[in-house]
Parts: sequence; structure tokens; C-alpha cells
Amino acid sequence: MNKSACLIVVLGWGFLLSGVVTADKLDFEPVPEFVKLPEAVSLDACSGIAVNSAGEVYLLHRGTDPVIVLDPRGRFLRSWGGAQIGKPHALRIDRDDHVWITDIGNHQVLKFNGTGKLILALGKSGQAGEGQDEFNKPTDVAFGSRGEIYVSDGYGNNRIVKLTPNGGFLSQWGTAGDGPGMFNVPHTIVVNRQGHIVVGDRENDRVQIFDEVGKLLHIWPGFAPFGLTYDRQGNLFVADGRANKVLQLNDRGKIIGSWGGEGAEPGQFQLPHMLASDAEGNLLVGEIAGKRFQKLKRQP
Repeated sequence: MNKSACLIVVLGWGFLLSGVVTADKLDFEPVPEFVKLPEAVSLDACSGIAVNSAGEVYLLHRGTDPVIVLDPRGRFLRSWGGAQIGKPHALRIDRDDHVWITDIGNHQVLKFNGTGKLILALGKSGQAGEGQDEFNKPTDVAFGSRGEIYVSDGYGNNRIVKLTPNGGFLSQWGTAGDGPGMFNVPHTIVVNRQGHIVVGDRENDRVQIFDEVGKLLHIWPGFAPFGLTYDRQGNLFVADGRANKVLQLNDRGKIIGSWGGEGAEPGQFQLPHMLASDAEGNLLVGEIAGKRFQKLKRQP
């Protein structure tokens, strides 16, 4: 065997042993009228969604009492948050079932318990800024394996801010632009199993992936990532608000699944904004223009 052939074999085995695998395409079907609300409760623009460890679904919308909690079957349990949140944008739930909300009206990141008691407020209420304790319309929040907090400070500052579990400043990276590592509205953020920071760079139509100190690792172009979520098996899904679709990406950022299209029918979307996955691998999607939440049931 010549040296070139040996090199190809070695590189091939190295790739296999690295643990890189290509995800399988999944399939989903819409569940019509999953959300069941009292007549007195109506939805406005639906901007965020997450599921806690008990399977309760937390909906975030821009109406009265912006946080609505459902049981796993979609039945109304409670609502809260009207006096505490200016203009809600994203909602995430951490491993301790705390509810985190980004408030682009008051330039804050807010941490609540499951019934709406405010635990921590980051940023200065009503004051936009670029300091270590300030935000300018923060868009989303994610959590590291040691409880670190990552905030996509998206509309005003085009940066990622890394904080301690108690909100102390650690670092930041990113500036406005379209070059590598730059942002034009970092709109959504998640942390993958490798601890890498996955950022939806919305207006640059790409995902950028960084290590935990902000070193750029990968750029995945070709779609408008309004929302990102991983399921429990590590599959990555994108809410593409421009194409009005939900996408599944493989581990190299290639689209391997696509659902939806513009419309008001079940399984269609009108500006899908954020999405979440439950314990069974079903997807839940919130729509800004459609003013609704949809459930997509994972098929066997």
C-alpha cells in the first residue's frame, strides 16, 4: 500500500472513531387543536415555548398574562407574568425547572420559579446598554453543563454574553457584521452535548457554533434560524421564520428534514419563532403572525 492510500485509511478510521454520526431523518404529523384554553384566554403573538421535567408545557405570548402553563395533554393549568414582563421574546427551562424569559421591552433576562415568583433579574429594567450588567433587547438564553448562562444579546448589541449561574459577568464575544464570528441579530442560542454554543445568526441566514470561550468552530449557512432546539437524542431542529418551515439538521448542518410552508392549516406556519421538544420527541412550535402554538407528533 502506498503512502497516499495509508493516509486515506488512517483519516477514514480517525473520522469513524471520532464519534461523528449522521442523524436519521425523522417524521412528524400535526396534532390539531393541541392547546386547550379557557374562553377568557386568547393568544397574541406566540414567541416562546419550553417543557419542564414533569411534561408541563410553558407557552409565552404577548397578551395578558404572557406565561401560560398546560399539562402534557394541552389542558390549561395556570397563567402568570402580566405585571412583570414588558415584551416577552423567548422562554427556556433549565435543569432545575426554573423558567427563564428574555424581555426585549425592558432589556432584561428574568428567572422565575414554575408558578411565577421572580428569582433573579439580569440587566437594568427599561435601560438599554452595552455594559457588563446591561442588555439591549436580549433575544434568548441557554445553559452550560456547570450552570453557566449564555445570553444572545441580539437586537441591539449583536453579541453573546457568558455569565455565572448567579448572573456575574464572565465574558462576551461578537460584533455587528457578516464576517466569521460576527452577528446580524443573534436571535436564538442552545448548547449541544459537546458543550458548544450554537447560535442562530438570523439576518445572516446561518448558524454559527463556538466553543465555551467564544472560539468559532463552524458556520452552517442556508436558512433563517429564528429558533433552535435539541431533542433528547441530540437531533437539532430549526424554526425558519422566513421560509415558514421547521427544519431538521444533521451534525454537519445539512437540512435532512423539512415540514410546513406558509399557511394557517395544521402543519403549516405563519412566522414560526421558537420551538421545543418534549420527552417523547414531539415538537412544539410558537408562531408570531399565526398567534398560535402547534404540536408536531413524532412518528414511529
